[in-house]
Amino acid sequence: MRVLLHCIYYAPEVGGLETHVAGLATGLSRRGVGVRVITSRSQPGMPREEEIDGVRVVRTWFPSRSPVGWIAHALGSIPATRQEARWADLVHAQTFASVVPAGIAARRANRPLVASFHTSHFLARASSPVWSPILRRLVRSADHALAASAEIAEVAAHLSGGCPVEALTNGVDTDTFRPLEEPRSSKGDVRTLVVPRRLFAKNGVEFLIRALPEVRASFPGLRVLIVGDGPERTRLVDLSKALRLEGVVQFLGARPHADMPMLLRSAEIAVFPSLMEATSVAALEAMSCGLPVVASAVGGLPEIVDGGVGALVPPRDPGGLAHAIIELLRDRELSEKGVRARARVVTMWSNERLVDRHLEIYEALTRGGPVAPPRPVRLTGL
Repeated sequence: MRVLLHCIYYAPEVGGLETHVAGLATGLSRRGVGVRVITSRSQPGMPREEEIDGVRVVRTWFPSRSPVGWIAHALGSIPATRQEARWADLVHAQTFASVVPAGIAARRANRPLVASFHTSHFLARASSPVWSPILRRLVRSADHALAASAEIAEVAAHLSGGCPVEALTNGVDTDTFRPLEEPRSSKGDVRTLVVPRRLFAKNGVEFLIRALPEVRASFPGLRVLIVGDGPERTRLVDLSKALRLEGVVQFLGARPHADMPMLLRSAEIAVFPSLMEATSVAALEAMSCGLPVVASAVGGLPEIVDGGVGALVPPRDPGGLAHAIIELLRDRELSEKGVRARARVVTMWSNERLVDRHLEIYEALTRGGPVAPPRPVRLTGL
């Protein structure tokens, strides 16, 4: 089988969507599937074509990181996508902007089209009177539609007038993201949180910082690692100083994805104070490393986090965040929650399971038959 993926960003770009697509592409390639990716030259000096982990990557013009830039890239990639679609047995669009070039190429080459809808950008635009009819056409154009969370699937199905949309949570490389072989050793009264969040307003890091003075009052040795960068950084650094959190909060900036397992394993709890979210790959990676998670009860986060593996809190609620973090740090079963988190990811959301389901979908579509619903997975004992 030969599969063509279209996605605006791809490795070495770092982010939940990029990690998902790279994991899927690499996993398919390891199963003997021919995989090619159409993406953008999103960083200076990127080659037009290269091979990464057995996947051929073709990069096309990219004007800017903005909705206008995404649309321009999508339209500009149509010739390359059409050319590669003639090689493929199936075309898979990995963002809503990718559906246009992938759909045109798939129809011209008479190939099935799969479309995946990720990220809070889809949800934010679904209620727009300008965007909703456009998104409706994109969902309807697919032979099979996937969504990264049940919430996105429900919204997409409603937009499309009832076309079925399958919720399929993104996956994690559970071999790379795994716990320490030896239990974490206590370092006096130091208690460490990790916050793998890009510094955009929608990720809610401000509300975590506002919660930290209360947490620090209970745990004077508190250390908080914020891994990510973005336009909010200067304001958040200033807020940390105003709250006298120098020495507590460490802004580590953007780090290569390869550094993340080590950074996650250096902490006891991961925190995701998002205001809107699809299904967070970063949260799944933290859980795969054996970390309990404190997360906002928004988007797809309640689909992966509950009291068995951490805590859910209302968004924009520093007091709620502080209480949840304090209770978890005091919890004698904190490590057991981490074990359950790891087991849950391995059972439900590993890249292996993700690849299995994609292959079921691809094989059904290329045979011209219906796609069978996914087999249920039980979480007994997890």
